[in-house]
Amino acid sequence: MEAAALARIIDHTLLKPEASIAEIDTLCAEALRYSFASICVNPWWVTAASATVANSPVKVCTVIGFPLGANRTETKVAEANLALEQGARELDMVLNIGALKSGVEQSVANDIRAVAGAAHAGHAILKVILETCLLSEAEKALACRIAVDCGADFVKTSTGFAKGGATEGDIALMRRIVGPEIGVKASGGVRTYEDALRMVAAGATRIGASASVAIVSGASAGAGAY
Repeated sequence: MEAAALARIIDHTLLKPEASIAEIDTLCAEALRYSFASICVNPWWVTAASATVANSPVKVCTVIGFPLGANRTETKVAEANLALEQGARELDMVLNIGALKSGVEQSVANDIRAVAGAAHAGHAILKVILETCLLSEAEKALACRIAVDCGADFVKTSTGFAKGGATEGDIALMRRIVGPEIGVKASGGVRTYEDALRMVAAGATRIGASASVAIVSGASAGAGAY
């Protein structure tokens, strides 16, 4: 996969709590330069980022219920609606991990369905973060099925704030469960061109990374090809 094609499926991400406006400006400039799919920032930065990338193909993505997923559904919906008003066009929400692991499937479903409804009403897409490193294989499959049934446009591996990130095995499992029409996002620990290619080969259609420039620079250097 060439650099330009790879860049178009990368969410260029900066979610660290100490991020400054100068770093957000750099993130936006890099996204515009390399034509990344989106910039993914914390909700506080949505307004500034939206103004910077306005009138470009680069979308603004933000996170909902991040990073634990344990917010009330009403809080997630309010957060989603505010982000949409401020210019976000992609929402990455963390599912209610504790509810899933407790077998309270209806609460998980209601949570996702409510945020999906807000996203789609605002002409945005919803990615549901599973935090795969905290789930069993059966729980990962169940989470994927619930997400699809409740209107998610993507399922996503990780927040990057837990004990593990994306693996080829998890991507393959997620792709198998959601089928060919739903997006699969690999996020957490994808740092090189080779990492990105492995995730794409396993079934990822979007990559979330803070090392996006290094990834596409590796592609430009001809570090292998798929």
